[in-house]
Amino acid sequence: MKVGIIGAGRVGAVLGAALARSGHALVAAVAVSAASKARAAALLPEARLLPADHVAAAADLLILAVPDDALGGLVAGLADLGAIRPGQIVAHTSGAHGLAVLAPVAAAGAFPLALHPAMTFTGTAADLDRLAAGISFGVTAPDELRPFAARLVSDLGGVVEWVEEQKRPLYHAALAHGANHLATLVAEAMDRLRDAGVHQPERVLAPLLGAALDNTLRMGDAAITGPVSRGDAGTVRKHLQALDAVAPGSVPPYLALARRTADRVIAAGRLRPQDAAPLLDVLSASEKEPVT
Repeated sequence: MKVGIIGAGRVGAVLGAALARSGHALVAAVAVSAASKARAAALLPEARLLPADHVAAAADLLILAVPDDALGGLVAGLADLGAIRPGQIVAHTSGAHGLAVLAPVAAAGAFPLALHPAMTFTGTAADLDRLAAGISFGVTAPDELRPFAARLVSDLGGVVEWVEEQKRPLYHAALAHGANHLATLVAEAMDRLRDAGVHQPERVLAPLLGAALDNTLRMGDAAITGPVSRGDAGTVRKHLQALDAVAPGSVPPYLALARRTADRVIAAGRLRPQDAAPLLDVLSASEKEPVT
């Protein structure tokens, strides 16, 4: 197919390059910033850089890879300009949105498709190897477009996960909670290790976090370890005191995650409620007043 990319950011440029690698004709792209122009030059060298309505007019498959909050305005603008034609396929890469945001292009006779790659992108050629290894795509499509969507994901080396329209926000929240918040959590852990005098926190954390992630993906709640899972109230109190002295901003997220961890191990039957009581008292007291 003739493919056009609106948004040569990290996602759009890599998906365009992957489609070109699989045999599609990448004909045009939108690249506005210096970074996106450099990315397009590296990953989409065959694509002409054109205004958005010209890209839309040149493409059989139009991929909209723009920030979530910009998507609605872009779709409405393309429809108002008459840049969308009947029979064209218009796909966006947003995880949070489904087909509703594409209503203006559907009204113009185009086929709408929500195609979200469940991967963190760097916007470099290294992402192509990650795609080829096989990632999941959260896809929402009209019934008549499902066979095409499955073939397109296959062209990208991926696996389809069909997501219902009303479940898109929950789907995306789960991914953001797991991936984005994980990055924040790991960065916080590295900062606190530096505060503790550790010179190479990434070296300390890599085997620990790698094992924790692998175990959790395989075992679920059974992989949870540490003082909360054992009900060690005294240790948790010391953690909170140390964090409050050095990085008070780390106390609320520690408390929130410790409480959620306690809830899960109690529900899983790994920590008896009576054994958890001292720990829960520490967490509750710390939520209400400064740690002392």
